[in-house]
Amino acid sequence: MVTVIAHRGARSLAPENTLASARKAHALGADLWETDLAVTADQQLVLMHDDAMTRTTNVADVFPDRVPAAFSTYTLAEIRSLDAGSWFERDDPFGQVAAGAVDGQQLAAYVGEKVPMLREAFELTLELNWFLNLELKAQPAPNDHVDVVSAVLNLADEVGIGADHLLFSSAQFDWLKILKQRRPEFEVQAILGLFPQDPVDFNDSFFETFNPRYTRLSLEQLQLQINLGLKINPYTVNDEDLITRFIEMGVTGLITDFPQRVLK
Repeated sequence: MVTVIAHRGARSLAPENTLASARKAHALGADLWETDLAVTADQQLVLMHDDAMTRTTNVADVFPDRVPAAFSTYTLAEIRSLDAGSWFERDDPFGQVAAGAVDGQQLAAYVGEKVPMLREAFELTLELNWFLNLELKAQPAPNDHVDVVSAVLNLADEVGIGADHLLFSSAQFDWLKILKQRRPEFEVQAILGLFPQDPVDFNDSFFETFNPRYTRLSLEQLQLQINLGLKINPYTVNDEDLITRFIEMGVTGLITDFPQRVLK
């Protein structure tokens, strides 16, 4: 059975990388959710994908003189003062509001949604007895030298979340190797093709699981890796015909903005 991995939560139906999108993905029946680590100016851990927060918050309204500065230049208190939910109805990023898949009550509930702390993401995952794929992203300056691995592991230990509820993925392979050597119980997954200049290379024998950007590969190349026994979780797969094709090919999991389509 294919593993359904909700990319930044159920982000086609709720504002991405929020607790609301995580809860929505869980309610739909996704096997786990994936989210992105960000480090604030005061070294606190939150969830954010883009370096500039203009797409998914009202930072341009609250701090107009500072955009498009990266999240790494804002304190936790400043980031927590932002609205990370109202934009979803306005922008309707996947057309699901217009399609009637998100009702008015849900949209009203998204208004004022906060950028979550990683602690909250861990706690919610435990509360739901669920599973989280935490992507360890390269951090923008001035936090590009932060010891992300230690920070995340320390928080995981503090909250009490372990390998039965948490795995790690990253395009920073050295980080994953350090993490695995320090804490071998945790699963690690190598992200391939994150940026156009990144090679899509499955030859690092340290990893058993690869999460490739599927648009960088032919279906034949993906099938070859599956046939070789690798665990493959392509991203980001939203098209229904392609979802069906990948399931038939025998992928391990699908990273998708539409967990509801994969589940169907």
